Amino acid sequence: MKIANLDLGNTPLLLAPLEDVTDSPFRLICRNLGADMVVTEFISSEGLVRNAEKSHKKLIFKEAERPVSIQIFGHDPENMKQAAILAEEADPDFIDINFGCPVRKVTMKGGGADLLRDVPRMIAITQSVLNAVKLPVTVKTRLGWDEHSKNIEDISLRLQDCGIAAITIHGRTRAQMYKGQADWTLIGKVKNNPKIHIPVIGNGDVDSPETAKLMFDRYNVDGVMIGRAAIGNPWLFGQIRNYLSTGLLMDGPGLQEKVSVCKMHLQQAIEYKGERRAIIEMRKHYGGYFRGLPHFKKYRLQLLTCLSFDEINNLFDELLTDSGLLI
Repeated sequence: MKIANLDLGNTPLLLAPLEDVTDSPFRLICRNLGADMVVTEFISSEGLVRNAEKSHKKLIFKEAERPVSIQIFGHDPENMKQAAILAEEADPDFIDINFGCPVRKVTMKGGGADLLRDVPRMIAITQSVLNAVKLPVTVKTRLGWDEHSKNIEDISLRLQDCGIAAITIHGRTRAQMYKGQADWTLIGKVKNNPKIHIPVIGNGDVDSPETAKLMFDRYNVDGVMIGRAAIGNPWLFGQIRNYLSTGLLMDGPGLQEKVSVCKMHLQQAIEYKGERRAIIEMRKHYGGYFRGLPHFKKYRLQLLTCLSFDEINNLFDELLTDSGLLI
């Protein structure tokens, strides 16, 4: 798959943007373990224009993360234009526009998936961003606002006419949020529409090597984007790549590797955002990192209440010496 002039190879696997999850430390881990491309947490255009520290910090990435895309969201074409210019100054490989976030605090302000109800404004925002930057611009969106307005085929054609370089489609409507099963049939229709000539990336419910292969084979998508299933499980990318290449399923990581990667993740997160915030946000990952370990419940409860790296590090050491957890 090529986005503009950058070749991501056959069947590329992309890390989806997830708020308070896909920060620089986690993106780097996913790249090292097999993700072909990563996307930043979504960044508020208003935050960037108003020079909010938290928004500007999200623009920071390491060279080892490349190829990396910076994702921005908002409802005002002028703010999105200025935000795109600021994002381009950070020198990512792509700029992505979020037209898919279903969270109420975003949609109530007219951003994210709310723009599925205002396609003219969506097109105006896209054109404003494209006119402002030289980098390739991509879009991530959903099937539609609700079951009665699945307008993704028309939207994809109109966005392509604007000049976007690729589109990622999450197989749910905004009304579904993250409930129910992702419907890939419309993603497949977009991909196989003879009028569509940009890459189409599918997203939603890809949580195993077998599922990823099915989506490539059945719907002919150019790439697969993985979000929630990667939380605490960055090995998933390598497992999928191995299965696509060989047809064989890899063994999962052992306890030593799980602890080692989790500890490194926490250490880098502390360096990136400070101890307190890093510890709180890392709580999202522990369930994934240690899923399937017998008798892990007591450790998980402690990990969810610890407030210092030293406490957590001691728990990691205890994990490695607990014979009941050996797998």
